[in-house]
Amino acid sequence: MAMHCLFKAVHEMKAPLTMVVVQVAFAGVNILYKLAASGGMNLTLVVAYRFIFATVFMAPLAFFLERKRRPKITWTVLVQAFFCGLFGGSMGQNLYLASLSMTSATYASAMANLVPAVTFVLAVSLGLEKVKLRTVAGKAKVAGTLMGIGGAMLLTFYKGMEVNLWSTHVNLLRHVAATQHGREGSGNLLLGSLLAVASCFCYALWLIIQAKMSEGFPCQYTSTALMTFMASIQAVVYALCRERDWSQWQLGWNVRLLTVSYSGIVASGLCYTLIAWCVRMRGPVFVSVFNPLMLVTVALAGSMVLDEKLHLGSILGSGLIVLGLYVVLWGKRKESNKMNKLVPSTGSDESESVEIVIASPNKNGVKEGDDVLEVAQKESGMIKESLEAKRGGEEQTLTGN
Repeated sequence: MAMHCLFKAVHEMKAPLTMVVVQVAFAGVNILYKLAASGGMNLTLVVAYRFIFATVFMAPLAFFLERKRRPKITWTVLVQAFFCGLFGGSMGQNLYLASLSMTSATYASAMANLVPAVTFVLAVSLGLEKVKLRTVAGKAKVAGTLMGIGGAMLLTFYKGMEVNLWSTHVNLLRHVAATQHGREGSGNLLLGSLLAVASCFCYALWLIIQAKMSEGFPCQYTSTALMTFMASIQAVVYALCRERDWSQWQLGWNVRLLTVSYSGIVASGLCYTLIAWCVRMRGPVFVSVFNPLMLVTVALAGSMVLDEKLHLGSILGSGLIVLGLYVVLWGKRKESNKMNKLVPSTGSDESESVEIVIASPNKNGVKEGDDVLEVAQKESGMIKESLEAKRGGEEQTLTGN
């Protein structure tokens, strides 16, 4: 019994822990982006090389791991992969990096935390997420999402007093600190803000399309390989339009190669595969609420390797983000427990003799999303009407005789 409870707890924590690992990996991408930009590399080339490396890494994995259970790749799957690569890959990344250059890293990071709210609204509008505000679970999901966004904004815009937890005296960007500060203050704030909001919508749309794609094509390795392949073509075409100097395309044994290989293999390859799995298991809103967690990791990593100072606002904002994540996960778990109670579980001995009958959603006036009791009442009402009609026909036959 104790082992069963332990296995159940580990199984329930699998998706949250996976998303924590993903956000830590994405934080590493942000640090490497800063290092590559400080070395003079055009970030559009980083995006292009990122998805090329991801495709080269993911294609063999998808071929060997899913060749026996992979369904046929239809035109619908290819179109979905194209838009996943566009919104979640080339366009989303380039819009975010363009907003960085026009505003500041701090401002763009703050705007990126609108992703949970945008994903939540789109998922509810498209019927992928159901929110019952009258229930405790529904209120918890909304409140937790708002708390996460508020914590991210607090972490970004409020500094407060400086808190000295540790000091590593390591600053990998010391030689570009002054120029970086000057460039951030001279950007076009309005256009940069619009680009940052557009990148948030791109990321949210990617999660929505990925959820639809996972329903008909539940092979995360192949779907990630198709997505990165489409994104690499799009990103290379865009980079060729922006950068014609072939010397900028050269990679050496330096931070450029480290940035594109790590962001391609780890972030776009492995992490996108884990995101596709989590979207299929828990939905797009579950994945998006972990997005503000990256700010916490970046703040900690920046204090250790970039000599950035921690302030009271960073600690308070981080605590609010973690609390918001806990509230959302609690609401999701409460909803799943309620759904599990509606479906009685049976022992292993009885599993072979259990027959499950699923009514067609387009017949008998039953619509998707109807309550279980309402569906049962409709079915019983139609059976009663058919019995009465049959009984009336028999009486007419007897009267005629």
